[in-house]
Amino acid sequence: MHAIELQNLYKIYKDGAVETVALRDAQLQIQTGEFVAITGRSGAGKSTLLSLIGGLSTPSAGKVAINGIDITRLSETERARIRRDQIGIVYQADNLIAFLSAYENVLLPLQLAHTPQAATRARTLLAEVGLAERMGHRPGTLSGGERQRVAIAVALANAPRILLADELTGELDSATADRVMELLHALNLRHQLTLVVVTHNRSVAARARRQITIADGQLSAGEAIHVA
Repeated sequence: MHAIELQNLYKIYKDGAVETVALRDAQLQIQTGEFVAITGRSGAGKSTLLSLIGGLSTPSAGKVAINGIDITRLSETERARIRRDQIGIVYQADNLIAFLSAYENVLLPLQLAHTPQAATRARTLLAEVGLAERMGHRPGTLSGGERQRVAIAVALANAPRILLADELTGELDSATADRVMELLHALNLRHQLTLVVVTHNRSVAARARRQITIADGQLSAGEAIHVA
């Protein structure tokens, strides 16, 4: 069973009589624990693809399966449950709640999910992303890299099996981006976390085990490579 499987996937946007094909007959299989980078120019369909994998939007045709479950056949409530239980998502903008501390941002989804020992897990996650000494700070007092580390901890709060990252290093300098990617790579190896990263950054993409190029809505899936 694949962590992610796409079959004959199309996404078409309509504006009156005008149709734009954002994704065309996409076929893709991603194994559990694989680290995949999706690259391509702006407007190529990268974010559309990630949105479909995350169940945030529905395809015009075709199938998206997450750990063997065809989410295209689910209701919005059922897809939301899949996102909550199996998928974490990190965006370029960290989307943290400004008036909550780092610790409170991570704690909130745990409390909403009624997770046992939520406080302990929130502290453990922040320690794992290297912020044990910063958990009492609000987002406005953290650096860009630190905010992204908090966002990663939030995305991992409910122990997802898949982590989707959409240009998460886009607003970071190269040194900070490297540190964030080192963290993600370590999490991928340590927890067998399936990691899919959308990026324009070649050095970020080079860290992945496999690179997939998207152009004009069509995928070109590269061969797996060994990454130390």
